[in-house]
Amino acid sequence: ENVNLNIYFESYLETYLSRDVRELEQVGNETAFLKFIKVVAARTGTVLNYETLAQETEISSPTAKHWLSILISSGIVTLVEPFSSNALKRVIKSPRMYFLDTGLCAYLMGWENPSVLENSSVSGEFFETWIVSEIVKSYLNRGKKPPLYYYRDSNKKEIDLILYKNGIAYPIEIKKSANPVKPTKNFNALDSIEADNKKVGTGAVICMAGDVFPLDRNNWYVPAWII
Repeated sequence: ENVNLNIYFESYLETYLSRDVRELEQVGNETAFLKFIKVVAARTGTVLNYETLAQETEISSPTAKHWLSILISSGIVTLVEPFSSNALKRVIKSPRMYFLDTGLCAYLMGWENPSVLENSSVSGEFFETWIVSEIVKSYLNRGKKPPLYYYRDSNKKEIDLILYKNGIAYPIEIKKSANPVKPTKNFNALDSIEADNKKVGTGAVICMAGDVFPLDRNNWYVPAWII
């Protein structure tokens, strides 16, 4: 099965590079572009830094920006923008990038065995990437722009996702655990947005729980399998 998957992803990349990229975008150096895709895959779920991507691929920052735009327009990568409000201070301004296909992402990183990936140091990032990609695709499949953001400040306080609709921010934490410890500890970072006539809605912790059940009066555990 792994052999068949490897053949599938290898053929997919070859077709993508030869047809879509060569004919439509003219990247020039396909070997460097493939290396760039692998570098992006290794950084799924991280804050976007064009200089870092450029250095690791040995290309210029403008080229890295152009090549990432190709991956985004091709539906391979998506960006989640930072949540902003006048009342929030010291917020990181750069977006986060996620692969939309965790299978392709694992292949590019050389993870051919699911059990090895499951026990690796990046399994949490892959779990988060899968959850984010499924939520993003659920909106795209309905022809809607995902109203998704994230929060991170200079004190390294983070909220994985914020679903913002109708002036209400719904904080979401993603944990690869059945019983995550203090999963909502950073949700209070949003308390100040009420000064901007915005509200904080019910929070969710997407995790490995068996069913939906309340964490406290304001937040719920949500099992990953219903996403």
